[in-house]
Amino acid sequence: MPVRPRVLYVTDLAYQARGRRYCDEDIFLSSQLRKDFDIALCHPLDAAALADDFEAVVVRNTGPVLHYQEEYDAFRDQAAARGTRIYNPHTGRADMAGKQYLLDLTAAGYPVIPTVDRPQDLGLLPESDQYAVKPKAGADSIGLDFVSRDRLDGLAYGGVLVQPRIDFRYEVSFYYVDDAVQYALYAPDPDRRWALEPYRPTEGDLAFTRRFIDWNTLEHGIQRVDACRTQDGDLLLVELEDLNPYLSLDHVDASTRDAFVTSMTSSLHRFLESSP
Repeated sequence: MPVRPRVLYVTDLAYQARGRRYCDEDIFLSSQLRKDFDIALCHPLDAAALADDFEAVVVRNTGPVLHYQEEYDAFRDQAAARGTRIYNPHTGRADMAGKQYLLDLTAAGYPVIPTVDRPQDLGLLPESDQYAVKPKAGADSIGLDFVSRDRLDGLAYGGVLVQPRIDFRYEVSFYYVDDAVQYALYAPDPDRRWALEPYRPTEGDLAFTRRFIDWNTLEHGIQRVDACRTQDGDLLLVELEDLNPYLSLDHVDASTRDAFVTSMTSSLHRFLESSP
């Protein structure tokens, strides 16, 4: 019998996410990956102690790492020192590296919600009735606040980002494995972010997402491109999630789920074959 790769699947099955059931998604995905790999599940706080016994570590729905930032940083350092194969690889330039990418993409002229982090740059933002203020190290809307223009000067700059509050039609997410789009979902009601429905992307939509996938240069792994559709019909990037994007697989049909599992399985095989 051929030896099957051993994979440590990292997830926090008990994490309570608003509007999402992380545990269901990871129970399903790990059960499907078991067809090709020997799988063991563990909590993110146990990953560093267990990783050496596996050919790869798959990081999935672990919840925001800011809840255990010190342990997560130690795990990353250990993985780099020992050559541990992490999927997604820690080479991403987007959310896994913090929110700096929103500033970089703004400065480079990408179609992203305009973002600044210094009071002297507030004049670069378009006029708005309200502004979103979020921590640079935030996730899952933790610490998000909305303020009026007259309150911007009094913010504690250094650890926050400022963006105009966008009056959008809807939010839409595009799900990628490696460099191939798998499906898209959107929230037709702006007040119900996780009430998702299938969305058929246009060629223009995919050209939009491709710019960010190409920019991130992540050869292997799962990415989610979150965008909003403005009242003028344009798409603006909200977030490029490349660490542990929730996939909302319960909102797609069985054939789409099966196709995603096939793509992820193939991607993980390629990752193991290409990694030293």
